Amino acid sequence: MSPAATFRLSLSFLCILSLLSLFSFANSDELQLLLTIKSALKDSDTSLFDSWESNKPVCKFQGITCNEENSVTEIEMSNQHLSGKFPFDSICKLESLEKLSLGANYLVGPVTEDLNNCTQLRYLDLGNNNFSNTVPDISSLTKLTTLYLNKSEFSGKFPWSSLENMSNLTVLSLGDNDFDQSPFPEQVLKLKKLTWLYLTGCGIEGKIPREIGNLTELKNLELSNNYLSGEIPYEISNLRNLWQLELYTNELTGTLPTGFRNLTNLKNFDASTNFLEGDISELGFMPQIESIQLFENKLSGEMPPQFGDLKNLKFLSLYTNKFTGTVPPSLGSWADFIYIDISENSFSGFIPPNMCQKGKMEELLILQNKFVGGIPENYANCTTLTRFRVNNNSLSGNVPTGLWGLPNVNIIDLSMNNFDGPVSSKLGDAKSLSELNLSNNKFSGELPMEITQVTSLVKVDASYNQFSGKIPDSIGRLKELTSLHMQGNMLSGTIPASLATCKSLTDLSIARNSLSGDIPAHLGDLPTLNSLNMSMNQLSGPIPSSLSSLRLSLLDLSNNRLSGLIPQSLSIEAYNGSFAGNDGLCSQNIKFFRRCSSKSSVSSETRTLIACFVVGFAVLLVSLACYLRLKKSVKDIHERSLKEDSWDVKSFHVLTFTEDEILDSVKQENLIGKGGSGNVYRVLLPNGIELAVKHIWHSDSDVRKKIRTSSRMLSNGKKSPEFDAEVQTLSSIRHVNVVKLYCSITSEDSSLLVYEYMPNGSLWDRLHTSEKMVIDWNTRYEIALGAAKGLEYLHHNCEKPVLHRDVKSSNILLDEFMKPRIADFGLAKIVQANATSNTTHVIAGTHGYIAPEYGYTYKVSEKSDVYSFGVVLMELVSGKRPIEPEYGDNKDIVSWVCSKLRTKETVLSVVDSRIREAYQEEAIKWFKCSRMRIPNKFVDIVVRKDASKREDPIKNNEKL
Repeated sequence: MSPAATFRLSLSFLCILSLLSLFSFANSDELQLLLTIKSALKDSDTSLFDSWESNKPVCKFQGITCNEENSVTEIEMSNQHLSGKFPFDSICKLESLEKLSLGANYLVGPVTEDLNNCTQLRYLDLGNNNFSNTVPDISSLTKLTTLYLNKSEFSGKFPWSSLENMSNLTVLSLGDNDFDQSPFPEQVLKLKKLTWLYLTGCGIEGKIPREIGNLTELKNLELSNNYLSGEIPYEISNLRNLWQLELYTNELTGTLPTGFRNLTNLKNFDASTNFLEGDISELGFMPQIESIQLFENKLSGEMPPQFGDLKNLKFLSLYTNKFTGTVPPSLGSWADFIYIDISENSFSGFIPPNMCQKGKMEELLILQNKFVGGIPENYANCTTLTRFRVNNNSLSGNVPTGLWGLPNVNIIDLSMNNFDGPVSSKLGDAKSLSELNLSNNKFSGELPMEITQVTSLVKVDASYNQFSGKIPDSIGRLKELTSLHMQGNMLSGTIPASLATCKSLTDLSIARNSLSGDIPAHLGDLPTLNSLNMSMNQLSGPIPSSLSSLRLSLLDLSNNRLSGLIPQSLSIEAYNGSFAGNDGLCSQNIKFFRRCSSKSSVSSETRTLIACFVVGFAVLLVSLACYLRLKKSVKDIHERSLKEDSWDVKSFHVLTFTEDEILDSVKQENLIGKGGSGNVYRVLLPNGIELAVKHIWHSDSDVRKKIRTSSRMLSNGKKSPEFDAEVQTLSSIRHVNVVKLYCSITSEDSSLLVYEYMPNGSLWDRLHTSEKMVIDWNTRYEIALGAAKGLEYLHHNCEKPVLHRDVKSSNILLDEFMKPRIADFGLAKIVQANATSNTTHVIAGTHGYIAPEYGYTYKVSEKSDVYSFGVVLMELVSGKRPIEPEYGDNKDIVSWVCSKLRTKETVLSVVDSRIREAYQEEAIKWFKCSRMRIPNKFVDIVVRKDASKREDPIKNNEKL
């Protein structure tokens, strides 16, 4: 080989070595960058990083994709339970990176401008996280085709100009962020390749521009929960590829534009809760339509006859409009029809007979219309029905026998019609029935004994019919029953003694019948009975003294045949008129009643009183002795150091304190509060950090055992359900608006939960107690916003949704900056992933905050939490407690506020006088949010979306 050839070969060899060296250095750099990401997110609860080891090639890392040159091109880390701050300054040093997917995690902190260095990105997903601050200018990302920033806690002004040169964008998802209000961005109108545009709940105001019709590739357009006004532009009918159009909860006016029928591919259309007018004839020509949601508008006219030919229609919701005329008889007969709510209109004619022809229908709601005729026989075979509400119409005839026994039905409401005939014994087969309302009809015959087999019943109203015979003796089997109304019938016989075993009963009315015999004395044992009406019967005998123990807001025993002494504790002004029309009654202090004879008084009441006094005095002496002994025992316990026990510490965050520092601080002088599950202590650490410690005694703790021994902790020691619920819930939660649980410290007999300390107490304290303070409007707004975000996180961002079940102002704590934290998860319920529905039958909540449907279903869902949050909003605006005497009997803040929403003057009278006049108009808007269960101007809790899927619109707006 010649020297020249040798030189050329050597030179080639050196070039190859140089290239290999460059590749080696490049791969080494990428390895270090990825390990930087791993380090920054080291506290994440994920197995993603198990394969991210320094001795492995980066292309073998889970979630990493490389090109042919072994350079990283894609990072897929969505839905991996990642938490912490993402190092955007490092990630964009990956020069070949085309895809970065971080969606549906728990990432926090700001998204920095370093993101601009990822100039090769085509796909960017940062959606469904907990980022803060504003979105930076990302105008250099000109190659993007997909951009998800939805629902990530962004705020401030969005840099719309960044989209100017992103001409290749096909997916733009920015919704559910608290951006500053701004007109519809003109930059979006230039993105002609868009197929997916999600701008729900991001502060867009003004009109929908006509130029929206130029985005002809759009398949999904969502502009809901904004401040849009004016008419829906005609040009929107140019978007013939649309399969979903969502415009709900805006301020849109006018009619559906002519030409709307051109949207022949449209499947889902929702423009509910606006101010739309006119008819809906255009919708009858959309062959693919599956869901039509137009409730709460001002629409009128008839339902188009073409609706009967829509072969794919499954969901139809038109309630609270001004529709008239008949409903097409073939409606729902072609499709797998699931749901119809056309309530609160003026529809007439007959009920369409075939809406359950395919056997899929779940809810039929046509209340408050003008329907006539009977219930079609077909519905007796519709076993999928869960709600059947046809109340307040002009329906008549017998109810089909099978309808009474539908196996999945929760509510049957036939009230305020002209139905007649008997109630079938098939009712015993309705094992899921919770509410049965038959009032104001012409039903006759006896109530079937089988009604007592429906043990799920919570509310029964059979009032004002023609029922006869006896109240079933086994009525006491209905342990869940809270309300029983049977007034205005022809019932006879005695009141069943078993009624006293319905321990959940709060409202009992059996007035205007022909009942006889004594009032069962054990009715006085009903712990929650609040209203008792037995008037206008033929009851006889004395008034049981046991009724004195009830806390009744209504008592009416008038117009019977009762005799004897009216119990002293019932002889009060509040019950004036409750005993009228009973000539045999006597009283020592109620006017218009004869005075009881001294003989009668001494021989019965006085002797009974003296005997009770003697027995009571003896019991008092014994109780006092036991109390003194127990007090000494408890004192011995608390004088012992907790450190004598064996404790097990489970930490959920990095701890800066020791077990001994906590145990030494659990003492009387540090006590700051007491609750149903334990005492709360304030702990001041030597480093100046303050903590709150809840001390919970276990349910099987034995005081005497505690005195005698300090045995080691047992592995099977029973803890209280409140402790288990709170630890299970809080240990997995990471959110700025949910109170932080640092650790649990557990022994055999008790447990300690260590939280961050909230120096400003609870929202209840600041609004209602002697420690209340003037809270300015901005602070109230921030408290509401933070609490809404925390609640939204619990419902939708946890791995398993969390139902708090006791949302109230006293469970919203405030830090030193008045920022809110949701606390006290003793009643929380983790929703099981395989559950058929996120509900629970466990009694929970606080009076005044409990959703109305809970009163008859005993089921709690996320909407129950949202209702409670609505009550908190009303507290913040009005400064009132949920229950106040000024609201009237059996009224709460919700009914009081609703009664004031007639004129602007009455609404303003509800607003707390401590709110400055300049903010009162804004405060009024909160009432709409709280009444609709949609705190939509803070965070959209009820109607949840991400960029790819909307939650079932029906379930969020069903009528209760």
